[in-house]
Amino acid sequence: MIPFAALAFFATSCCENKTTVADSNNEEVQNNNVLTAEEQANLTPDNVIDILKQGNEEFAKSNPKLVQDAANGQFPKAVILSCLDSRVPVEDVFGRNIGDVFVARVAGNIVNPDILGSMEFACAASGAKLILVLGHGKCGAIMHAIDGTELGNITEMLSKIQPAVAKAKVGFSGETTSANSEFVEHVCHTNVELMMDEIRKNSPILKEMEDKGEIKIVGAWYDMHTGKVEFLDNM
Repeated sequence: MIPFAALAFFATSCCENKTTVADSNNEEVQNNNVLTAEEQANLTPDNVIDILKQGNEEFAKSNPKLVQDAANGQFPKAVILSCLDSRVPVEDVFGRNIGDVFVARVAGNIVNPDILGSMEFACAASGAKLILVLGHGKCGAIMHAIDGTELGNITEMLSKIQPAVAKAKVGFSGETTSANSEFVEHVCHTNVELMMDEIRKNSPILKEMEDKGEIKIVGAWYDMHTGKVEFLDNM
């Protein structure tokens, strides 16, 4: 079992348009930078609650019409399965607004019965036309799956990524550890493909909808360095 301290790189920096951090005098300092490890360490749970409250006040004041219009019903275009990673703000990545897309987030963008049920709700009950499985580079969940991390519920979660690790090793000539960024990327791509297969295999509802042309199930890759998304056909 890998010690809890070794999971440090699993948690990643959060990228926001505006970050609010409490300093030693409990005054709030605002900046437009990504939250640093030092800033995160200086936060208390109550600081974070205050930050979220402030952010929500600003959101509610800035978007009253959108919020009110969305309250009357939702008709999203797509459902996007994304990793938990805070550096991939899904709606922002695709320039979408309130009510535009359903977003399911889980470490490693894995598929499970709850995710499938959510997708079925999004497409069969709510009319979404697209299922997008969105992977990304530098994925901590992928790295830990490669290294065989075992800790609490993380163990079971990472087991769903192991088939991608095993498949990616076939024919790969380089080092097959998390230290090899090329292998990590290869596993990330493979994981997206296998999760698309899992959706079709384990949801007859979604498979039938795709066969009828009512929806498409596609995969994509978010580049951490550029912010650009490449759809699977173009990878």
